Amino acid sequence: MGRRARGAGPTSRLLPLLLLLRLARGAAGEPGTDDKNECQFGATVVCGNHTSCHNTPGGFYCICLEGYRATNNNKTFIPNDGTFCTDIDECEVSGLCRHGGRCVNTPGSFECYCMDGYLLRNGSEPFHPTIDATSCTEINCGNPPEMRHAILVENHSSRLGGVAHYICQEGFESPGGKITSVCTEKGTWRESTLTCTEILTKINDVSVFNDTCVRWQMNSERINSKIVYVISVKGQRLDAIESVHEETVKLTTDSRTPEVCLALYPGTNYTVHISVAPPRRSVPAVIGFQTAVKQTISNISGFNETCLRWNIIKKVDMEEMYLFHIWGQRWYQKEFVREMTFNISTSSQDPEVCLELHPGTNYNVSLRALSSEFPVVISLTTQITEPPLPEVEFFMVHGGPLPRLRLRKAKEKNGPISSYQVLVLPLALQSAFSCDSEGASSFFSNTSDADGYVAAELLAKDVPDDAMEIPIGDRLYYGHYYNAPLKTGKDYCIILRITSEWNKVRRHSCAVWAQVKDSSLTLLQMVGVGLGSVAVVIILAFLSFSAV
Repeated sequence: MGRRARGAGPTSRLLPLLLLLRLARGAAGEPGTDDKNECQFGATVVCGNHTSCHNTPGGFYCICLEGYRATNNNKTFIPNDGTFCTDIDECEVSGLCRHGGRCVNTPGSFECYCMDGYLLRNGSEPFHPTIDATSCTEINCGNPPEMRHAILVENHSSRLGGVAHYICQEGFESPGGKITSVCTEKGTWRESTLTCTEILTKINDVSVFNDTCVRWQMNSERINSKIVYVISVKGQRLDAIESVHEETVKLTTDSRTPEVCLALYPGTNYTVHISVAPPRRSVPAVIGFQTAVKQTISNISGFNETCLRWNIIKKVDMEEMYLFHIWGQRWYQKEFVREMTFNISTSSQDPEVCLELHPGTNYNVSLRALSSEFPVVISLTTQITEPPLPEVEFFMVHGGPLPRLRLRKAKEKNGPISSYQVLVLPLALQSAFSCDSEGASSFFSNTSDADGYVAAELLAKDVPDDAMEIPIGDRLYYGHYYNAPLKTGKDYCIILRITSEWNKVRRHSCAVWAQVKDSSLTLLQMVGVGLGSVAVVIILAFLSFSAV
């Protein structure tokens, strides 16, 4: 490594003229005079820093201390020719710290540390190979851990940064995303925060047709076996004679749009509860309808997420009024409740209406024709849309240190926020970057330099309500990703991405936080350099005071 010579300059500049004359006389060996011990003034005064002084009859000579050498490249010297002792950079000798060791030069000696990807064995850092039995061994995490209800499908390496990939077994899924385990600097596999959970079958788009038949859709495409549905029916007569009709029907089918026709009584208000028989879990669906003579609405169904269509039994020339009562709720936002009531009139026998519904919300819609005695109820679920853009302050950095990324929590107004990611891209790829791209990988992938990488990922539940700061390049892991230092002299674009995920739909929004041109030291590295500079100033001030 390049170093400037440390220590004092030629010692002769520090000696008084009288002392120089005495030294000269002692060296000449004048007759009738006793030998003067030139070394009595101390090695530092006579020979300079990092030296030992040796008296001889009529003279003296100087020797550099261990770890230093004379600038005249001789073993001994007399400082009247400007020779002084300078530090020896032992780290110029390769392999000094053994395999996996990193050498750091110190004044008069050196220290050893383990390189990235290696663990310390039999000792502590720093260590010295001539006096310690300490060594560095390459990190190997061994076989990846087993995961419940998951199968290991890929393992690139058991070395530091190696990633093991898992997929869930049939009938299970990982709603949070891909399941991985990373080999850490401790030589152990980091346990995944994601798990495989049993697929929750959801019954959607329940509708009634032919007055006594029910049709629905199920959303679990990964389950290929037949499913047993339990249809519970409860009916209340509309006439003066109070009676209850209850029965349970089971339907076994592999159809993705099952339907069943029930033996129902006329003139009855029914509630039908549809669920999946154990051991599978499901979100049940409930629909209410009537078989009363006065019920004029049939075949009600939803389309395009926010629209309804139905049939009306009436004379062609009659106009009908429809009364709507709508409730909206969100499981991820308990305080959100929306209720609407309105009416429309139309003479169409196949009316349609599109509702003003919020994204990422479950709705129950009650629809009653003015000519009917009871309403029909249908459930609608709207998909999420892109989350709000990240609230970041843009920075343009030219060769200087980066500020800390200040991360603010986004509002869940378009759907639940699942995670926040910090992406580091080559600046040339900024214009071609797509926020919906899922191709960004970890820093340790083979394509990180060319295509960019994910420097940090934080789950929404781990982000505080006010704000948090992330130093770019602090060498820590955020989620499953390594926050690597930026390479000096390169141009980067740093992007903050917010991900919203619900009902197996994923949406993203992105904002450019910083453009870095001719990247230099990070903020943490600048702090380290600053502390080192302060230490040098203190040492120089102390030496100057001692000389006075």
